Amino acid sequence: MEDTRNLTDEYKGMSNEQVFDELSKKRTTLEIAIENVEHDFNIGSIVRTANSFNVRKVHIIGKKKYNRRGAMCTDKYLEIIHHATINDFLKTQEGRELVAIENNTPRAKELHSKSFKSNTTLIFGSENNGITPELLEKAQDVRFIESFGSTRSVNVGAAAAIAMYEWTRQVVFK
Repeated sequence: MEDTRNLTDEYKGMSNEQVFDELSKKRTTLEIAIENVEHDFNIGSIVRTANSFNVRKVHIIGKKKYNRRGAMCTDKYLEIIHHATINDFLKTQEGRELVAIENNTPRAKELHSKSFKSNTTLIFGSENNGITPELLEKAQDVRFIESFGSTRSVNVGAAAAIAMYEWTRQVVFK
């Protein structure tokens, strides 16, 4: 029977557990945190992108349920942890640099000028209100993605993809 899952050829024919185990052997050190993103499809999109970059973990803070269709079943191949509160999440982040991707704060600097560390957690927040002030103050660094059109920001799923790629470019491809 043909394996029709959206997998690269090296993982075709393996069980979901085998794919997870093989990916775990070469995971990056990057982690992703998603805080109270309202649109389920955006959460699924971020999870799918996290799988593409083989991130270590995805943390979902607050809202737990999301539309797994957007993740295209990639949630089966990486560790996703739910944290009911910001404090629960922060307990898992010792020794990691928390970098918030947020454009609605004076603290934010351009993403292109960031020098990423290996043990980074990228934080993404609500499409409407951004990252909560409580979590934002815990971030060691805040960056925004430069844009040149009339819209002040890109979609949170697109922002996550851009930021993950920039981290990968600097840390993995160095």
